[in-house]
Amino acid sequence: MASGNLELEQFVRDALSRGVPRPEIEKALLDAGWSAARAREALGAFADVSFVVPVPRPRPSLSAREAFIYLTLFVALYIAAYHFGSLCFDLINKAFPDPTDQLNPRFTNDGLRWSVASVIIAFPVFLFLSRIVAREGIKDPIKRLSPVRRWLTYLTLFVAAVTLIADLTTLVHHLLGGEITTRFVLKVLVVAAIAGTTFGYYLRDLRREEVA
Repeated sequence: MASGNLELEQFVRDALSRGVPRPEIEKALLDAGWSAARAREALGAFADVSFVVPVPRPRPSLSAREAFIYLTLFVALYIAAYHFGSLCFDLINKAFPDPTDQLNPRFTNDGLRWSVASVIIAFPVFLFLSRIVAREGIKDPIKRLSPVRRWLTYLTLFVAAVTLIADLTTLVHHLLGGEITTRFVLKVLVVAAIAGTTFGYYLRDLRREEVA
């Protein structure tokens, strides 16, 4: 923990020990230049219960089991999302063939099988682990603040946001060049749907966590 965080926590602990009301402590921290979020976080580290000394709340910790579950969950998500997009691209190519494409049909069919197999395996794994995480989060809400979960969630939001930006940039580029085709538009929509759904789901999840 950083030195500033230790000093902030010690200040809140001392103030609560002296019986200073929480609104006054928060106002003092804001007047001293601390952000409202940091002030609330410092106060939230201690339970609002009646006791002779401040009672600390349980804090999230990183265990090997949690790291395994979250890493597997997000890797399964990435695999399922990528191969679902690849599957949609292959189907679009078959429905709207490009005469200039000289791809071997056998190679295309093999890619389709790989995509279908990957989605069939990876997506159920993602759903299964998501259910485990949700169930454990209900039993022990502090687990929702797992550091590895938050890092991977923000990483996923970053990847989804970059994908959306690149997707829309590519669309505008082709619009300006007059190179719009039906299959190109469909592929853009597929990428936007996958990245947008992922971004919206995890952004909403983080907001629910902040409210809770």
